[in-house]
Amino acid sequence: MIITIAGTAGSGKSTIARNLIKILNAKRIYVGGIRRELAREKGMTIEELNEYAKTHPETDVDVDKAAAKHALDLEKQGQTVVVEGRIQFHFLPNSVKLYITVDPMIAAKRIFEETKNQVAKESRNENQYNSVEELAAHIKIRTAQDTKRYVKYYGVDDTNLSHYNFVLDTENITADQATDKVLEFLNANNG
Repeated sequence: MIITIAGTAGSGKSTIARNLIKILNAKRIYVGGIRRELAREKGMTIEELNEYAKTHPETDVDVDKAAAKHALDLEKQGQTVVVEGRIQFHFLPNSVKLYITVDPMIAAKRIFEETKNQVAKESRNENQYNSVEELAAHIKIRTAQDTKRYVKYYGVDDTNLSHYNFVLDTENITADQATDKVLEFLNANNG
């Protein structure tokens, strides 16, 4: 089985993915992490890479295709695979497609708190923000820019919820409760 996880920034996608790989003994492919590493290699923040991607589609397309191929290869080897990436549902149409969402202000608060930790801040490789409100405004802009690139490169709007088998809002639940809800869905719909 391949599970793709898309959704909004700060919604808990990564936490759910990490929980699922432990519970399901699955392999994880984290497209955001691959792109963050690519940004580091180019001496850029993720925001700068996203800006660069507007004229260099390979920074999206090559990474997305490679991630999907890797997932399919792992599945052929009998592995359950969790692929975290906003557009991977498009490349892996037979996957179980999850969309995790949360209000942008709550997302900004979560990310702002997380980046107070130096290790988390370095792993995110993002610009510095002075307030939750500034970060929330950035998330809104980045989400729109990402969606615009996906429409341009793939003809797909990742925010159209009809693409997904299961949509979960994490506003009023913990990460463990969110994981439990995903597992309930998986068990009810995929044996």
